[in-house]
Amino acid sequence: MIVNKYSGLGNDFLVVNKGDIDDFDHHDWPTLARQWCDADNGFFADGLLVLERIDGQRLSMRLFNADGSVAEMSGNGIRCLVHAAVDRYETVGDATFIVQTDAGLRTVAVRGAGGHEIMASVDMGAVTPLDEPHNWAALECDPGRPVAHLSVGNPHGVVGVDDVTDVPLQKLGERVPQINLEVIEPGPERHAVTMRVHERGVGITQACGTGACASAWAAASWGLAEPRDGEVVVHMEGGDVTVRLNAPQPGHVTLTGPSTFVARYTVEQ
Repeated sequence: MIVNKYSGLGNDFLVVNKGDIDDFDHHDWPTLARQWCDADNGFFADGLLVLERIDGQRLSMRLFNADGSVAEMSGNGIRCLVHAAVDRYETVGDATFIVQTDAGLRTVAVRGAGGHEIMASVDMGAVTPLDEPHNWAALECDPGRPVAHLSVGNPHGVVGVDDVTDVPLQKLGERVPQINLEVIEPGPERHAVTMRVHERGVGITQACGTGACASAWAAASWGLAEPRDGEVVVHMEGGDVTVRLNAPQPGHVTLTGPSTFVARYTVEQ
């Protein structure tokens, strides 16, 4: 079995192609995700993506987190999945894909498809409010801090802070393991925020696409960032993405960032 590794700004994913695997349904994918994503004995990744080509430019994505749980959506993961499809099916030039995810259909536009790195823009769907998650009070947030509970196909809690490096994020994230927890600070540019994230089913990661979307949306609503030409830049440890607000339609966000091919492994089926 061929397992390819791609990176969305240090948010690394293993990708397998359902069409290339014998007896696909007989494999225990949650267990394989835990084994393969393991830092010590596996390939060191944040999740396992299952790619299926439905027809033409239509794909499906299934995401297993590093702990074997299923995630509805990943902004970095979907770019990596499309990159894998571009490589596998030798797509050249600009291309648009429709991807079925557990959060619904997502449209992904790739510029200059093909090569070690691609840039892709994803219609991430609507950003919608969520109820306060269970055990949120255990974070003991200062009541003066801005907080937003949002869905970008998956659940997020965004907290505005003075300095993201001065937050015990691992400890706080473990108190609300059922959501993705982002802490953001303004800038350094007026149209930007800096973000750190503790991801559900993974832990602290270098980047999170859905988290960047939730953070940009929250920051703009709070006045923490002023979008430039409708866009907010989100700085993360692994690099930067751009989030266009209310695009391609009101209430939606479009995420733009890279995907990079990392490695190819062969494992016994």
